[in-house]
Amino acid sequence: MAITRILIANRGEIALRIHRAAHEMGIETVAVHSTADADAMHVRLADHAVCIGPPAAGDSYLNVANIISAAEIGQADAIHPGYGFLSENARFAEIVEAHNIAWIGPKPEHIRTMGDKVEAKRTAGALGLPLVPGSDGAVSDFDQARRIAADVGYPVIIKAASGGGGRGMKVCTGEDELETLMRQAGSEAKAAFGDDTVYLEKYLGNPRHIEFQVFGDGRGNAIHLGERDCSLQRRHQKVLEEAPSPVLSAEERDRMGGICAKAMADMGYRGAGTIEFLWENGEFYFIEMNTRLQVEHPVTEMITGIDLVREQIRIAEGKDLSCKQEDVTFRGHAIECRINAEDPWTFAPSPGTVSYYHAAGGMHVRVDSGLYAGYKVPPYYDSMIAKVIVYGRNRERCIMRLRRALEEMVVEGVKTNIPLHQALIKQDDVLSGNYTIKWLEEWLAARETA
Repeated sequence: MAITRILIANRGEIALRIHRAAHEMGIETVAVHSTADADAMHVRLADHAVCIGPPAAGDSYLNVANIISAAEIGQADAIHPGYGFLSENARFAEIVEAHNIAWIGPKPEHIRTMGDKVEAKRTAGALGLPLVPGSDGAVSDFDQARRIAADVGYPVIIKAASGGGGRGMKVCTGEDELETLMRQAGSEAKAAFGDDTVYLEKYLGNPRHIEFQVFGDGRGNAIHLGERDCSLQRRHQKVLEEAPSPVLSAEERDRMGGICAKAMADMGYRGAGTIEFLWENGEFYFIEMNTRLQVEHPVTEMITGIDLVREQIRIAEGKDLSCKQEDVTFRGHAIECRINAEDPWTFAPSPGTVSYYHAAGGMHVRVDSGLYAGYKVPPYYDSMIAKVIVYGRNRERCIMRLRRALEEMVVEGVKTNIPLHQALIKQDDVLSGNYTIKWLEEWLAARETA
């Protein structure tokens, strides 16, 4: 089917990103928005706009009935969920398709499978992806947990089967605290996600976070578009991402990417997906799969030249992948900085009115943002207000270009974390690529006590 009008079930920079891709394909867009986002840039630029509720996300961007009604009012024949909100809600995907609206995303059953971390791990293992040693599934019996922990060796990490963002996760260093921490993890998971199911894994001491971008056509064909290194994190939230990873060789990339692509082909996966791994001492360990577009997808676009949103739309129309694996080439280096409206050192949110805005520019500099002077950053949603993405022929040139771009980027009226990024890309460990998922929090802690 040919898609002619897409409802964008999201907000902020990703809504604008989808709008731009759609318009370049000659497709009209329908923006949905809360009352707090009535003046958002994607709402201003869309061909049609429908208000779907008050500021609270539960009453607007998570309100399935209102979004479906907006699609019918706007006569949309497809819905793109972006990331966050309903993007990994299998029931929403089913409802969309039940209304004869194209779902620009994976099959609902794959969303459901990969959304349950226990089932995702089981499925990944069956597909040949390397796993972290641990339980085969959910663990509720403490004696069973003790046996598993003793078998894989302490420390172990207790994880919630549902959700993410670090909630329902506890590191256990010995048998004497296992039962208490399992109860705490289960209680946190129940409160946050309505599901107290937990499982156990070997706790890796100091790994990197490396993820592979995959694409499938839903008919048994799949490719990978290389990896992204997302190891600079704070409280399990990514801060800066780069592609390719500074620690992988071309041979390792081809080998691991090939394993990921084959897994998706065997699964019959449709659309964009990201398979996330912990990497330590040259070994990969599957942690989860995100069945949606990632915030950091632009770095992949920069080094491959492939428009991932355009590809998502094409796949939803039933078309073949636009290229075969042998056609995918990786050139240069790209880095993305997430720009948040927050204090750069305390990380306290900083909503308010943007009094002046100047985006960085120049060769190979991309800024994904819906900001403009006079825009009011609302207090109701995620604090990310922009992404600065730069490309260079090699990593050194990329970092120098990023340094210059961050100097040019001006956002006044609200605090931003631009100073944090400027400080990060001057650190020796970041410059050399010698960092892990623990590095940023350790650096911040050391900075506080200095």
